[in-house]
Parts: sequence; structure tokens; C-alpha cells
Amino acid sequence: MNVALGKSGISWLAALSLLSAGCDMIEYHPYDLDINGKTDVNKENIAEIETVLDGRDGISFAVISDTQRWYDETEDAVASINARGDIDFVLHTGDLSDFGAKLEFELQRDILEKLTVPYVCLLGNHDCVATGKQVFNRVFGDDNFVFKAGNVQFVCVNTNALEFDYSEAVPDLSFLGGAIENSPDDVDKTVVAMHAGPYSEQFNNNIADVFEFYLRRLPGLQFCVYGHGHQLAADDFFDDGVIYYQCPCVKKRVYLHFTIDENGYEYEAVDF
Repeated sequence: MNVALGKSGISWLAALSLLSAGCDMIEYHPYDLDINGKTDVNKENIAEIETVLDGRDGISFAVISDTQRWYDETEDAVASINARGDIDFVLHTGDLSDFGAKLEFELQRDILEKLTVPYVCLLGNHDCVATGKQVFNRVFGDDNFVFKAGNVQFVCVNTNALEFDYSEAVPDLSFLGGAIENSPDDVDKTVVAMHAGPYSEQFNNNIADVFEFYLRRLPGLQFCVYGHGHQLAADDFFDDGVIYYQCPCVKKRVYLHFTIDENGYEYEAVDF
């Protein structure tokens, strides 16, 4: 029997053929939590950082931020950092995604996996959209965490208060208090990293002065790094001598490079 198919019938058969032949190509839902590839990245990379840099008095690290949707530029940043040969690890201060979609996090992770040094990622405000926070937590790790690189403690704190409707402690002062009380004996310097800096629309500015009070109690606070604003900036927000360095979005084709040793620290903005 001959069957006559109109345009809609042909389209339906074509779609069915595509589905049966290429199921692996389809993103069933952008906000699902079935992660493809490596998870708990920060834990693994922090273990490597702490092992390799144990006992070191001098460290060198790069900061990148806001790589959301700029995949080519992120690839170029990775290539530039790899070509240097003098960087111990990379700190990403958040906004890996634009819409909190699982595929965005997976693509960014897969690009960052091309780094020849370990990397650590913070939660950004765009990373909180839809199920983004759950995906971030599975792929990378906790919102707040501390790690050690040589004799420097890195305190990484979630400052995206607006995304939590002020219903949670963001920034979490209890976490900061614990970082102060539990600082290792062999740590004499601290760097604080966050996504949104003080006095931005994301930050809980009602407690900005309290935040600064806690940070000043951390051993040997050197400086703070953050992203979110997409522009290069360096500010002493509290007139206390502590500089907050804002890393531009990767679209600007700039990353920050810091070295810390017994003489203090040096900073440069690197074009790539």
C-alpha cells in the first residue's frame, strides 16, 4: 500500500530518525542534575595544590573571572597561562555560567581541564540561576571553603547575597570566624577571594563593616580578589590599606597574576 505524506509527515519522520540516530546529542533539559564528566573538582585540585606547594615560602597564581559564554576567550586564557610556566595554580572567581545551565558548567570545566596546573572555582551570581547552584556544588564544590598554598591561606567566600534574597547568611560570618580560629600554625599570610565585592549590588552592604572587621582578623591579610564587575579595578574600600583587586571578565582578554613571598606580594594585569 502506498502512503502519501505531506510536509508535516516528512518533518515528523525526519525528526524521529534524528532522535533514534543521535540521542547522545540531545540536552534533555538544560537544568537537569545528571552531570557528565568530572565532579568535585575543587577538592581534587586543592589536594594537589596543598601537596605540591607544601613548605613553599613563595607562590605564583593567576586569577580569571566571569568566563560566562566567552568560550573562545577562555580557551585563549588557558593557552596563555599554560605557555608561561611560572604559575602554580589558577583561581576562578565565579560566573562560569550565564544561565545556570548544566551544559555551561560542563563546557567551562572541560576548557579549564586543559590547564597544566590545578584550578579552583568560586560561585558567581549567574551560577545561582535556576538549578545552577546545585550543578556548581556537584561539579566544583562548596560555596565557602579554605585551602592552603605554601604558607598562604586562601579564604574563598560566597558574597552573592542578592541571589539568596538575604534568607541565608551571605557572606557567612560564622564561616569566616571558623577560618580565623582554625588557621593553620604554619600560615602567616591570607588572601580572600569572592565573586562580588563590597558595595556592589550583590553584596550585603548592611554588614560591609562587619565583613571588613572579620577579614582584618585573618592572619597576615595581604589583599582580596573578586570579579563580577567585568572591569579591571583596584580599590581600598575601607581605607584600611587592604586592596581589593577586581578581575575583568575574560571577554576583556585580561587575567591577573600575583606572586607572594617573604617580601610581600606583586601584582600585574596580563593581556592575552
